Amino acid sequence: MAMAYIPLNSYLQEVSGALGRCDVDLLSRLLSFEDPHATNPKLQRESPEGICQRFFESPDDEMVAAHIRGCWALANNDISQAYASQVTAIQAFVKSFQARKDENWALPLMYTLVLDLRKLANKVDQEMPKGGKGKKGDVLEKAADTIMSCFRICGSDGRSALEVSKKWGMLFLVNQLFKIYFRIGKIHLCKPLIRAIESSNIKDEFTLAQRVTYKFYVGRKAMFDSNFQMAEEYLSFAFSNCHSSCRKNLRLILIYLLPVKMLLGHMPPFDLLQMHNLMQFADIVKAVRTGQVQLLNEALLKHETFFIHTGVYLILEKLRAITFRTLFKRVSYILGTHQIPLQAFLSALQAQGIEDVDMDETECIVAGLIYAGNIRGYISHQHKKVVVSKVNAFPAVATAS
Repeated sequence: MAMAYIPLNSYLQEVSGALGRCDVDLLSRLLSFEDPHATNPKLQRESPEGICQRFFESPDDEMVAAHIRGCWALANNDISQAYASQVTAIQAFVKSFQARKDENWALPLMYTLVLDLRKLANKVDQEMPKGGKGKKGDVLEKAADTIMSCFRICGSDGRSALEVSKKWGMLFLVNQLFKIYFRIGKIHLCKPLIRAIESSNIKDEFTLAQRVTYKFYVGRKAMFDSNFQMAEEYLSFAFSNCHSSCRKNLRLILIYLLPVKMLLGHMPPFDLLQMHNLMQFADIVKAVRTGQVQLLNEALLKHETFFIHTGVYLILEKLRAITFRTLFKRVSYILGTHQIPLQAFLSALQAQGIEDVDMDETECIVAGLIYAGNIRGYISHQHKKVVVSKVNAFPAVATAS
């Protein structure tokens, strides 16, 4: 009989058998809302606790009953009730999982339960009416607390042999928590999770897919913390090791890797932008490479919505200093002297169509570049000149960054 139309008793026998055999692949399917059985009307009960108690010991009966009640809630389009049922299912799973010493076979089931929880929390959050009791992100934050109960069990399993250790579940859970914390804007909560993974003796032995996700989020956090060297290292790992068929993920990684690379003085090739449909960055790259400040301003304005939505606008703003550096370096080379009149820099800016700039502002821009290490030299305020070093007056961008 097709699983999508199986009677409740038969379904419970299937779950009981899979649990007894530790058949975690089948068990994960039977307790997933993504499986066809979840839409089977015969399994949708509002109060299935009684019948589940006949098939399972506690707390497994609570876990299965919560799943069936979740199926009923989804059939009635009650996402909040489905989410609440999934929280109950995970709480019951945690009791059972904790009691199984020196066993980790149930990790894939935990992954399924947690993934469904995060998806349901997202839906509840999206459907939350404006001006209602709760505020956006509350449900997701509570979901994170539930996931943390799983993480604590995995992270504290230090006595089991490595092959049966629950520690193997840590990175999956951390990645799910990252997704929530980034979504609700509480990136600072990632810090203890990163510390837990970095201090783990198996941090380089998790699956490559999990490590790619982890490096992507930690790289993004490093970028927001202005730790651009670390951001480049982690995001580059994610991009290099992401499967070539995952075009959407590759593009997502590049959205953050490109600004970091540019801040460190590495301009991406035009064909890379074309290949991944990221032409929003084309004029940014051209402006930084050629010192066209006005073009940079126009590109930031034109694609402002995209850059703000992806969270890279403020990072791209930092490229303005590098663009000034490139322009002033060109002026220096044209004049062929290490004593450059500030008027020459002002004229170069005005020639690009930047009209709302005067001598005082130009001097401030140059002072900022000198302070940041983009120009080696000093300003002679009395003579209105910039005296640059005769050796390496414009150090490599990566050095200054």
